[in-house]
Amino acid sequence: MKIQTKITWLFTAITASILLFLSGFVYFFASRNAFEDFYKRLEIRAIIAAKAKLGQDRTHVNAYNEIRREHLEKLPSEKEYFFTVNEKAGKPDSAHISGVPASFFNRVMVEKEAMHRTKNLFYLGVLYEQPGSNHIVVVSAVNEFSREYLGSLKNVMLVGFLVSVLVMLTVGILFSRQILKPVRSITHRVKDISSNNLHLRLPETGGKDEIGELSYTFNNMLDRLETSFESQNNFVSNASHELSTPLTAIIGEAELALSKKRDEQAYTQSLRVVLNEAERLRHITTSLLSLAQTGFDGKKQQWEVLRADELVWAVKQSVDNINPGNHVYFDTSHLPEEERKLTTRGNMQMLILAFSNVVLNACKYSDNKPVTIGVASTDDRVLIIVRDMGIGIPENELPYIFDPFFRASNVGHYKGYGIGLPLSRNIIRMHDGDIVVKSKAGEGCIIHISLPIHVS
Repeated sequence: MKIQTKITWLFTAITASILLFLSGFVYFFASRNAFEDFYKRLEIRAIIAAKAKLGQDRTHVNAYNEIRREHLEKLPSEKEYFFTVNEKAGKPDSAHISGVPASFFNRVMVEKEAMHRTKNLFYLGVLYEQPGSNHIVVVSAVNEFSREYLGSLKNVMLVGFLVSVLVMLTVGILFSRQILKPVRSITHRVKDISSNNLHLRLPETGGKDEIGELSYTFNNMLDRLETSFESQNNFVSNASHELSTPLTAIIGEAELALSKKRDEQAYTQSLRVVLNEAERLRHITTSLLSLAQTGFDGKKQQWEVLRADELVWAVKQSVDNINPGNHVYFDTSHLPEEERKLTTRGNMQMLILAFSNVVLNACKYSDNKPVTIGVASTDDRVLIIVRDMGIGIPENELPYIFDPFFRASNVGHYKGYGIGLPLSRNIIRMHDGDIVVKSKAGEGCIIHISLPIHVS
């Protein structure tokens, strides 16, 4: 069953239940008031009947009889019963009415008034007290008015209930259709998205509702998929380009060595060239493996809460081991005073690898000029800023620096494979972080890396 149908039926069922409850509530109190009103009419008739028949003042008796004839409407099947109370026995002699229990007369004696109903036949009894003798006066009648009134009320309520349910069903269909209109729009849009047009995105309203969050989340997923597809599409050509150079050198050197007999020194030189190119090939494949393992699959191994300042010191030690002649300095001028603004959560070794790649690049492309690493923070992010005074990156090439195997046009004599920054970015993304590079050719680089502050 579709969600739209479920919403419609649920909306209708809830509304119908409320209407049914309200109808029952109204019918109950309407019938109760109708019965009370009829009992009141019977009470008036019982008192007038007692005065007219049992009254001792004939003037009053005649007046009551006149009221009965001229002003009291005869009720359907109206009957009057008079019973004399035996003072010694404390109850009326031979008090009996078919269908009326003896307890009715006992209640009249105790409460001086009692009511009884058998289906639509109503009885009301009163105790009429006179000096020297007491009587029980009972008036009965069929409550045709209440029956007709309640019957009409029931029919009106039934018709109103059915009409209301139909209206609510129609409103529910329109309401659910309008509510789910963005979902249908998303569904149609998603059907148009395939591997050939991953650039398409869902429209974002900017609202904070669930539909807006769904569109935002889906677009983020498409961003990651598009980047992943682009990386995969470019991988073969880029890898072929990088791998072909050492392979060509190895094959060429081997063919040269086998072309004719040579002395031992020449063979040794050829083997040394082959070994160097093989080492280069191994380094490339190892880097590619690391890059693949830190793709967009979100692998997280042994994550822990760590401090950004401790991470920076660990990066400095790693850089010292690889490049002992570096001039890397820790800038503490913007170090947060609150300890919580230094904490983040992640895998220490992977973050050291990511930051080491960035710092080593800064050292390499600045010819070991001073490089500073600073730590700062915002309300929800911890920031690591790396500054160098190197050759910089041409502004028009900045959009491509995170593409695997890309190398800027001004790095000609510097060794490298164009894998370090993509690897660092993948690791930082795995930690829900961001990396931004600002640079101009000949003016060095400023690299901003942000990671989410850990909330305990």
